[in-house]
Amino acid sequence: MSLNLHPMINVAVKAARAAGSLINRAALDIESVRVSSKQVNDFVTEVDVACEKTIIETLLTAYPGHGIWAEESGTEFGAQDSEFVWIIDPLDGTTNFIHGLPVYCVSIALAVKGKIEQAVVYDPTRNDLFTATKGRGAYMNDRRIRVSKRIEMQDCLISTGFPYRAGDNLPKYLSMLGDVMPRCAGVRRPGAAALDLAYVAAGFTDGFFEANLKPWDVAAGSLLIQEAGGLVGNFTGEADFLETGECMAATPRVYAQMATLLGKYSQFATAGEKAAVRQSLSLKRAQK
Repeated sequence: MSLNLHPMINVAVKAARAAGSLINRAALDIESVRVSSKQVNDFVTEVDVACEKTIIETLLTAYPGHGIWAEESGTEFGAQDSEFVWIIDPLDGTTNFIHGLPVYCVSIALAVKGKIEQAVVYDPTRNDLFTATKGRGAYMNDRRIRVSKRIEMQDCLISTGFPYRAGDNLPKYLSMLGDVMPRCAGVRRPGAAALDLAYVAAGFTDGFFEANLKPWDVAAGSLLIQEAGGLVGNFTGEADFLETGECMAATPRVYAQMATLLGKYSQFATAGEKAAVRQSLSLKRAQK
């Protein structure tokens, strides 16, 4: 680990690598991994649980007074009482993992008084480590990263996440996709939001959007984006993405173009914008 990293990042990296080792070991015999469903199309494995336990133990050994907010454990371990709260997704991309598709990661962020100040996203398959400390830049494997220099959406590669649960409003999403696809160079759906955000930060892709996300999906990735010179918010461009579940991220110029396209689909859009979306969906249904 780099001596230049913030001490809290070093601990988070240690926790992420320990979880990554468990994931890589389990991936060698994926058929033997026990899988259960939290709800339709929302899976959890024994690996998720074991990784989360390892991460929490590592973090609390170093910082016993800190709180934990984790995907499987919820808001346990004093998360509501501490100014320091670790936000953890032990295995983002579980569906990919259980199918043997090597696109998943460990995501760990530290919020201090509600603001994300430390972030680690670790891809155990490729041994890629993304880190950020507020005000000190974003890094991939000790190399400083920046968002891409592209300024026109028509030249951009945009990543997203498809709805997969009942109630996720597929028609609305398909309308969003219909607006984005003709206006960019390509759309990708890798299946792990934390890694999607890390890739925007590294300049591999130029933008990202997805709805119905949880704080542990986007907390670490959002700081990577900001420290790499990008912007992150909800679909209208506002900064409350952690609370709302809407997340949009991109290079600064592309961010504005995406907000113009996606803002009307936001749950925070004006009544007129929402009416326009409803009218568009009605027309498409009538044309079928």
